[in-house]
Amino acid sequence: MSKVIITCAVTGGIHTPTMSDALPITPSEIAEQAIAAAEAGAAILHLHARDPKDGRPTPDPKVFMEFLPRIKQSTDAVINITTGGGLNMTVEERLAAPLQAAPEMCSLNMGSMNFALHPLAKRYKDWKHDWEEPYLSGTKDFIFRNTFGDIERIYKLLGEGHGTKFEHECYDVGHLYNLAHCLDQGWFRPPVFLQLIFGILGGIGPDLDNLMFMKRTADKLFGKDYHWSVLAAGRHQMNFATQAAMMGGNVRVGLEDSLFIGKGQLAKNNAEQVAKIRRILEELGHEIATPDEARATLGLKGADLVKF
Repeated sequence: MSKVIITCAVTGGIHTPTMSDALPITPSEIAEQAIAAAEAGAAILHLHARDPKDGRPTPDPKVFMEFLPRIKQSTDAVINITTGGGLNMTVEERLAAPLQAAPEMCSLNMGSMNFALHPLAKRYKDWKHDWEEPYLSGTKDFIFRNTFGDIERIYKLLGEGHGTKFEHECYDVGHLYNLAHCLDQGWFRPPVFLQLIFGILGGIGPDLDNLMFMKRTADKLFGKDYHWSVLAAGRHQMNFATQAAMMGGNVRVGLEDSLFIGKGQLAKNNAEQVAKIRRILEELGHEIATPDEARATLGLKGADLVKF
C-alpha cells in the first residue's frame, strides 16, 4: 500500500462560531490548532482566515500573515491556502492572500455550483453574532462562482506565476470533466491532486456508490496522471475517509468539514479528528505520509519557495 496523505482543513468558511466553541477563530487559535493537527499526523494543512472580532470569514492577507509564518516556523507540514474563501467574496478577494503568500498548494474549486448551507440556519435559535444567520440563510439563492475564465486566471497567476500546485476540489462528476478540459488547455501540470467532495447540498450526495463512480470516472479521464483524496461533510467524514484509503486514496478531515468526532459528540479540536483517522488507518495496515513524502508524491515546489 502507498502511504496515505492526511489533509486537515482547520477552520474553513462554512461553519459559524455558534456551532462549536472548538472552531478556531483568531490567528492564534488557527495557528495552535494547525500545529497540533500536524503533530497528530496531518501532512497538509488547508487554511482559511477569520475576522478575529466576530469569526466571519475574511480574505484579508494581513490576517493570514498573522498565522502563516507561525505555522511554518513550528511545523514542516505543507500549507495549502484557500482560493474559495468564503461566501460572497469576489475572485479578487479570494486571490489576495494566496498571491501574497505564494504557497506550495492552494485549493481550487472546479466549477460553479449551488453551494447551499441554508438548512443549517434552522438548527439554531440563539446566535453569537448577528452575521451568522443571514450568512447561512442567504445561500438559498447563492451561486458559488468558478467559471472556466476564473480557473484559467487562478492557474496563470498562481500556477504559472508562483509554482503553486492545486487541490482540485470536485463536488460532482461534471467537475472532473471540467478539470479534464482544463488539462487539455495545458493549464495544469500532471499529476493532478483531486479532492472528491461528498455531502454538500448542491453537489454529489454522500453515497458510497457515488464514491465508486467518481473514482471510475477519474480513472477514465486521467489514467495514472492523478492522485486523489476524499472528504465528506458532517457525519459521513470518517466512514468516507476510511473507504477512500481502502481504495488506495488519501483523506481529508478537519473542522471545516465536520464539527464532530462521533455521533452527537462535538470534536474538541482538529487534532482529535486527525488522530482518529490516523488510528483507524494504521489499524487497517496503512502507513501515514510525512509532509516531505507528500511533497514528493504531489510534486510540490518546497516550503523554502513560499513568501511567508
